[in-house]
Amino acid sequence: MKHKLLPLFALLFICSSPVHAKMYKWVDEEGNTHFGDRIPDRFLTKEHKELNEQGAVVEAHEEVKVETKEERKEKIRLELIEKEKQKKAKEQAKQDRVLLDTYTTERDLDAALKARLDAVGSQLQLSESIIADTKRKLDLTEKQITRLKAGGKEVPKNILDKMRSEEKQLKIHQEVAAGHQKRKQEISDQFDSYIKRFRELKAEQQIVREKREARRREALGLD
Repeated sequence: MKHKLLPLFALLFICSSPVHAKMYKWVDEEGNTHFGDRIPDRFLTKEHKELNEQGAVVEAHEEVKVETKEERKEKIRLELIEKEKQKKAKEQAKQDRVLLDTYTTERDLDAALKARLDAVGSQLQLSESIIADTKRKLDLTEKQITRLKAGGKEVPKNILDKMRSEEKQLKIHQEVAAGHQKRKQEISDQFDSYIKRFRELKAEQQIVREKREARRREALGLD
């Protein structure tokens, strides 16, 4: 009788041994719940729990997400978008500081805009004056060539070269004038955005001041 009880005592000893005290609980692909002192490798990255000898959960493991190639690419794409957004936010903050440090009131912006437009306008007027003068010279040269041809005479090379030079000069000054005109529009658009942003920043500053004043009055019991 004594010898027959030995396996039972051995079993109880093994089950109570600390080595086998840890148990695992997991669910397979079909939704069946399993218990065991070892968990199959394929479930190590899945959601599972570690239990003590009383069956209480001592540690819960969430499923380890394995990224696919497409998910990794999407993650990188979103990270790049976020970095670009942060970069733009820093640049905007820098521009805002410069704007507020450079101009005190909206009138300052208007004055700066007028000065910039006047400067470019003067350059444009000069270009237009040169264009008008070049057109006049070219017109005279073309009429001279027309008279020579009408009289059956050969047009001298120096006159033809003069006409080509005047045509080239006219094209150059027309391009310069177009550049000045484009610059005027760019300055107008730029200052429109400056003024809009300036108003937004001033409004934000006013809100901050009002909130600070409200807290001060509340602290002093004035409200």
